[in-house]
Amino acid sequence: MSYSIQHLKETAEIVAKLNADDCEKCVKELVGVRTRGGRLFILGVGGSAANASHAVNDFRKIAGLEVYAPTDNVSELTARTNDDGWASVFVEWLRGSRLNAKDALLILSVGGGNLEKNVSPNLVAALQLAKQVGTRVIGIVGKDGGYTAKVADACVIVPTVNPNNVTPHSEAFQAVVWHLWVSHPDVKVNQTKWESVTAKP
Repeated sequence: MSYSIQHLKETAEIVAKLNADDCEKCVKELVGVRTRGGRLFILGVGGSAANASHAVNDFRKIAGLEVYAPTDNVSELTARTNDDGWASVFVEWLRGSRLNAKDALLILSVGGGNLEKNVSPNLVAALQLAKQVGTRVIGIVGKDGGYTAKVADACVIVPTVNPNNVTPHSEAFQAVVWHLWVSHPDVKVNQTKWESVTAKP
């Protein structure tokens, strides 16, 4: 079997194992943010940071939510990292944004954060602040979900079907899941361009 066949087979296995009920719980949280006039902050590092930028666009344009990702501001991100350290970069950004109980955090992460293993301590610090101020927490994470899954109000865990491919599958399925959310009739408020121009009269 070629690697391409193997990878696609693993992808199909993950689709079959994704928990649809967890997806629906996250949808309810997103609807709640919009209903109470809150903001959605999307946090991710590495490939998940790039996914966060894409997701910001979709949630703002398709779902009509007010959404931000701290990694989109490279100047502030690098200044905070240089002056104060990587571990506090997100939590201080969120304090500056006056994170509050109307808001929600969406964590995109392979591991979900783990202080004991020093994995994504910046996500853990942000999550701790969120719990302190009553901010709702949503996640799309891989493996066991780490700290994110422990404290989230709603979370989708990407199933592990091959321990050697946790990262690529986790990051790929972040996009699958958030596109499910912005396409969900309870979340979607604006038609996407391609569908609107090809729709039959």
